[in-house]
Amino acid sequence: MEDYIAYQGEIYQIEFYYTEKGRCQPREYMLEKFTGSDAKKFAHLLMMMGDTGQIRNEQKFRNEGDRIFTFKPQPHRFLCFFFEKGKIIITNAFMKKQQKLPKAEKERALRCKQDYEERNRKGTYYGKEK
Repeated sequence: MEDYIAYQGEIYQIEFYYTEKGRCQPREYMLEKFTGSDAKKFAHLLMMMGDTGQIRNEQKFRNEGDRIFTFKPQPHRFLCFFFEKGKIIITNAFMKKQQKLPKAEKERALRCKQDYEERNRKGTYYGKEK
């Protein structure tokens, strides 16, 4: 699970969410779907958020309600949430096919958020207590 950090910034550490079995859907999505330019766009957004703590452009980062946010490197979407101690956890990724956020993707993000928070509270998310 050493690959969980997507970007270590000055303000935020941005991490990928892993299931208990070690699966990381957003990382798998990137490996399957990204081109070189996609990776650059996404890295730029992570760096901007991680180092400055904000992305003011809703075309690039948006609040989706229920404490779920979206990184938007066109045409991809990466859902995430903010966690204590300066962390942002990327829960899931998909390709944009419609104007509205698909309900199933937001529900998946909420389930991942709940699982992360629960496992973190128990001290089991990172394997060993940090």
